Amino acid sequence: MKIYQWGILSTANIGRKAMIPALKSSNAAKVTAVASRDIKKGRQFAKELEIPNAYGEYQSLLNDPTIDIIYNPLPNHLHKPLTIRAAEAGKHILCEKPLGLNADECHEMIAAAKANGVQLMESFMYRHHPRIKAAHDMIQKNAIGEVKTIESAFTFYLERPWDIRLKPEMGGGAAMDVGCYCINISRLMAGREPEVAQARAVIGESGVDIQLAAILDFGNGLLAHFDCGFNQNSRQRCIISGTEGFMVLRDVFVPGKAETAIVHIKDDQSQTEHFPGVDHYQLIAEDFMAGIESGILPYPPEDAVANMRVIQAVLESVRNFGKPVAIY
Repeated sequence: MKIYQWGILSTANIGRKAMIPALKSSNAAKVTAVASRDIKKGRQFAKELEIPNAYGEYQSLLNDPTIDIIYNPLPNHLHKPLTIRAAEAGKHILCEKPLGLNADECHEMIAAAKANGVQLMESFMYRHHPRIKAAHDMIQKNAIGEVKTIESAFTFYLERPWDIRLKPEMGGGAAMDVGCYCINISRLMAGREPEVAQARAVIGESGVDIQLAAILDFGNGLLAHFDCGFNQNSRQRCIISGTEGFMVLRDVFVPGKAETAIVHIKDDQSQTEHFPGVDHYQLIAEDFMAGIESGILPYPPEDAVANMRVIQAVLESVRNFGKPVAIY
């Protein structure tokens, strides 16, 4: 595999603490430049993280002919415009979740990528962890029988009232920020798309959902239910139950680099499969680069459209006081 040159849009913490260190650990990647609207901040960021170049505007980075791939961790409302501009500049794009503010935006981004011959992928890093792949394989091999219930949760305290995740105009809200993970893993483990969504939420002072609980009906007797929020203790889990057993995944979305496990329970007998710690940010970057080389992404961008449709249905149900909403 060739060495791909990466450009980072913004000095967001997810880049500083997660993606840039992961890229630096990969033999196939080199972080070439970062862009910030504040050039002083950008230069300081580049100096701290030993990035060769810093730009004071996003377009300058996109115009850099040495860059192959753009990582877009900007606020949700900027995913679409900057991803489209990156595609028009001939760059491949790894864009943070959710890909857009709605399914139509996702379609526009996909169209721009295809029109310019570049690859686009949504950055759900947890899916690239060996434990998730193993759990999915277990389901495919009927290790717990026919799946009947998928339960998941992702919560944490968000105590900064100025945080972008609390701004409706920026695509904020618990469903968009962490509920999207629960929807994603439900779809992944179900192996098909839900037909109906039903949800209720607690709306915060800024107008976004700060706590939400939802049910997804996948038809044929498979239900998923999840809760997410900004107003409670940190909690990440997924429990997948079938006709012949169930499995428990703790710290399922952001396990860090610690050892992880799948607890498989069948007929009151428990087995635990352990997985050594990995950097799933490095794994998603390497899987994306491999997909660029082969032309086949592990998760095509159309998957982001499907996830976004479910998010929209969940939020529509909230607006209608829990009325079931069909997902198309």
